[in-house]
Amino acid sequence: MSAQLLSGGASCGVGRAAAPSSQRNVVFSRPIFVGTASELGLKPAAAARKQAQRSRGVQTVRCAATSTASPLPWQAAMSEIKKRRDINTIMIIGAGPIVIGQACEFDYSGTQACKSLKKEGYRVILLNSNPATIMTDPGMADRTYVGPMTPELAEQILAKERPDAILPTMGGQTGLNLAKTLAERGILAKYGIELIGAKLPSIDRAEDRELFKQSMTRIGLKCAKSATATTLEEALVIAADIGKYPIIVRPAFTLGGTGGGIAYNIDELKEIVSGGLAASMTTQVLVEQSLLGWKEFELEVMRDLNDNCMIVCSIENVDPMGVHTGDSITVAPSQTLTDKELQRLRDASLAIIREMGVECGGSNVQMAVNPEDGEMVIIEMNPRVSRSSALASKATGFPIAKMAAKLAVGYTLDQIANDITLKTPASFEPSIDYVVTKVPRFAFEKFPGSKAELTTMMKSVGEVMAMGRTWQESLQKALRGMETGLDGWGLPKNYKRLPKDQLMYKLRVPNPDRIVIIFQAMEDGLTDSELFELTKMDPWWLSQMRELFNITSWLKTQKLADIGAEDMTSLKQKGFSDPQIARCTGTTMMEVRAHRKALGVEPSYKRVDTCAAEFEANTPYMYSTYDGSSECEPTNGRKVLILGGGPNRIGQGIEFDYCCCHASFSLRKQGFETIMMNCNPETVSTDYDTSTRLYFEPITVEDVLNVIEAERPEGVIVQFGGQTPLKIAMDLDRALKANPIPAASGNGVVKVWGTSPDSIDIAEDRDRWMALLTKLDIRQPAGGSARSEEEAFAKANALGYPVMIRPSYVLGGRAMEILYSNEDLKRYVTFAVEVDPERPVLIDKYLDRAVELDVDALCDKDGNVVIAGVMEHIEQAGIHSGDSACSLPTQTIPAKVLETIKSWTVSVAKELNVVGLINIQFAVQDDVPYIIEANPRASRTVPFVAKAVGHPIAKYASLLMSGKTLAEIGFTEEPIPPHVAVKEVVLPFNKFPGADTLLGPEMRSTGEVMGIDKDFAAAFAKAQIAAGQKLPKTGKVFLSMADKYKPDIISVARDLGNLGFGLVATGGTATALREAGVPCELVFKIQEGRPNPADLMKNGEISLIMMTSTGDEADLRDGKELRRQALSQGIPTVTTVAGARATTAALRAMRAGPLVQIPLQDFFPNYYDDSLELMLK
Repeated sequence: MSAQLLSGGASCGVGRAAAPSSQRNVVFSRPIFVGTASELGLKPAAAARKQAQRSRGVQTVRCAATSTASPLPWQAAMSEIKKRRDINTIMIIGAGPIVIGQACEFDYSGTQACKSLKKEGYRVILLNSNPATIMTDPGMADRTYVGPMTPELAEQILAKERPDAILPTMGGQTGLNLAKTLAERGILAKYGIELIGAKLPSIDRAEDRELFKQSMTRIGLKCAKSATATTLEEALVIAADIGKYPIIVRPAFTLGGTGGGIAYNIDELKEIVSGGLAASMTTQVLVEQSLLGWKEFELEVMRDLNDNCMIVCSIENVDPMGVHTGDSITVAPSQTLTDKELQRLRDASLAIIREMGVECGGSNVQMAVNPEDGEMVIIEMNPRVSRSSALASKATGFPIAKMAAKLAVGYTLDQIANDITLKTPASFEPSIDYVVTKVPRFAFEKFPGSKAELTTMMKSVGEVMAMGRTWQESLQKALRGMETGLDGWGLPKNYKRLPKDQLMYKLRVPNPDRIVIIFQAMEDGLTDSELFELTKMDPWWLSQMRELFNITSWLKTQKLADIGAEDMTSLKQKGFSDPQIARCTGTTMMEVRAHRKALGVEPSYKRVDTCAAEFEANTPYMYSTYDGSSECEPTNGRKVLILGGGPNRIGQGIEFDYCCCHASFSLRKQGFETIMMNCNPETVSTDYDTSTRLYFEPITVEDVLNVIEAERPEGVIVQFGGQTPLKIAMDLDRALKANPIPAASGNGVVKVWGTSPDSIDIAEDRDRWMALLTKLDIRQPAGGSARSEEEAFAKANALGYPVMIRPSYVLGGRAMEILYSNEDLKRYVTFAVEVDPERPVLIDKYLDRAVELDVDALCDKDGNVVIAGVMEHIEQAGIHSGDSACSLPTQTIPAKVLETIKSWTVSVAKELNVVGLINIQFAVQDDVPYIIEANPRASRTVPFVAKAVGHPIAKYASLLMSGKTLAEIGFTEEPIPPHVAVKEVVLPFNKFPGADTLLGPEMRSTGEVMGIDKDFAAAFAKAQIAAGQKLPKTGKVFLSMADKYKPDIISVARDLGNLGFGLVATGGTATALREAGVPCELVFKIQEGRPNPADLMKNGEISLIMMTSTGDEADLRDGKELRRQALSQGIPTVTTVAGARATTAALRAMRAGPLVQIPLQDFFPNYYDDSLELMLK
């Protein structure tokens, strides 16, 4: 029975519709050479193109690839490369801060572009406000501007640097929109600057919903019935003409579907259209007939200046239309299309890229297919590198952004070598013999009040990618890489089963948990036909899941000892993890591992080669499977394994990937082979040329041990990947000590490098941590841990409210709250977390008037410690450090207090035997310092500190872990910069209707920006503008302060009045101001009458809001309403007194004169990081 079950016929990796194997080979296994325009029977305007080439000053360059003694046939095309020589300086516009819908995939794209153009000898100017990225390191571009990305401040850079061209296609919607504005305002023409990669007409045709629809009609392709609206009234007329709800709303020129949605009735339509018009830079929305239930596909397309076009890959959404593609599980290559259907999509996408006039580079085309009759409808196209481009690049090994940058300066696809094979040109379409699955990760739990439902507006904060020989294998690998409690496809531990009515609702309405809920539905007896009617997922996906469900059911009847080699191999080929098998058989993961190895069932590693094994892969880029033959070819050199951070999430993002990349570059420079292991397709760390070898695998104990056994490195670095590798560090350390593995180099056995896992545990375990502080006589807020509800109530009442409470071992302040009463505590232990001996909560006295500080320090093996940077938070303690603006150096902390804090940092680092990085957070109340917590690992502040002080901090930490000392790397004293750098955060509240915008102890920001200048006020102003705050120069400021903050706001209000702002305040605040001699206008609170602040906001009278929360019922109701209203109208809102002071200083700086953009190279003229040379080789 088991053999029949495990070898069922539904495991074909290419999909239901790929039955004829001959067709499959044609579509997926044979490289296709895409000819020139003339060979394809096209008639481009050759004379016009030659004239354009002459006018651009195209010169012939001899290519190194053609100098071999016996060139390959295709290399003849490379003998004369038409590379542009009239261009010397190119400006790249980055994507700005990480936001939902535009994440670190654009850091990957922009970094590729910087590398590619610098290698070609061009001078590169970079504008990007994001300090957390590799691309804004001073060594990645010739001039690096980390600051606001507004047209006015961008023009300053253009006037100073005088680039010949701008490449706008690498910075997502941000870069495209900024380039469009610069062109339309005549700024590019003023300085004689050309757009390369995408011209303005192409951008307009693709992004303007009406122009795009007209273009599709011209080439005979259908769009859904729709029309564009620029007012709410027009939208209502269009909806009436369509005649049937639901209606889809898609704003123009926005990212990640921002402002869009699905309206099921006229009231929802009015709300969504109003938001969409406000979100669109052209105040335009497309009102569209619903295609809910249709199948959705994407194709990544490339074109060059000779009109050569090729498809990089097809991507299919598992979820039907109605879910944003960024929020859907997606699969490459497409699985459920017939060859004929696929060819129709290919033909359409090639026709579209030509019609839209994308001269060269990559584009993303999205289309829908009706499963009933095969009708095809075009949804949209992006004339730039897209979110899916990073996924397609990692899925195929074809570096779309790098190729697009080369195409933009005159190369053609047949003139660029494929990096991986080195035997084929880039015009060969990638062909893959495996299946790739992307699964998104969400953070609805951080936004109480918002509905955990998925629509056309993207809400995911990260994603995992996995590869397998079948979809089942790659799906299960991706799910266990999510770090959400899953060890594969099934129900997680402590899953709360849904009653039937909720089950049916959650199957019918797309939501983040639907893939798991399907498993419960199968357990409850629903058939595949019933599931199809509820989910509209293609029957092929459901049949694949049904087979996994049947195998799981069978596995639960087996004893581990009875599972033989054949069944174990089949289980692993289906993607079942060791913990999954252990759970089903009532054993442990290590017991399953021992049994599996005794049976001889070991993973094999396959190379991603772009050509389905037709040519040997030159680049070691691997994934695991279980088919017996391994291609990883490990060496006996000195090696180190770096564990990445897994999927992005709030609290753990691009900052940790930045650290992993620096570790790889610096250790490679020192002669080590670096092995990167990660499962995040958005990042630079998973680029195939960042490390010596790349394993695209989930970060779990099982998968990490498998790679360690294959490679046998000298060391494993767990410090740089955030909480992901730290969570498995103790288990990994125990496994390595229980069964030592000799290093391949002969230098001892494999061990964890840097700070020991036990020291990391001391910092995380509250009781051990308190014992350490007692020993060192270091002050901390009174508190402790509770392992039961009774203990929690006793501790809280002994401390006295308010208290800060959180689970142990968390990142990003997950489930951290400030509690003011026993009622709050009862709600917390009932709804927020379960408290038991295995999951204690930490309870501390809340310091409600304190200033918080972050300290980053470096430590070597000899116990030497050097402070890298001390940051002062702008917001008071109690707001998560990741959500607070901060300044380096500090601005208000007395020297004596700083001296104590630095002394404590050294003491803690030495006591923990830290090797590498440590981050410690302090609070200062009434000039008395307290230590809050320590993280003996890389923190999210590392990239910001590195750019603020001009030292590659992550590189230094890597070298220290390899055995170097601080003296040997030349970092022996704290750098004190003569300038000020300010970090500000961006928050995704616009994506989560219903959530309050108040900041608190749980982190909710998705990204950050940096302002850097000679003084604090100007740096803070730059940071605010970069974060999207439209700081006003005139108008009225609304003030409403809790009683304890009323005395503090008086000086701020007086300064605002002196700057010419009108002041409006509610009763208590107005009284306090008038008594202090500050004139202001009185306005009623919402519950008091009219006019109230909401009326003034809607009338356009308020240009800035400064309000703190009282935390009472009225504030949670009326205050929340005002804060949401301000968000929807784009009115800057400050919710802390410290933030109000800093904002007022920024307004004063802006009034004193224009802000000036200054490149990092002017702050650090001697900055040099030799390890970055590896990226430019």
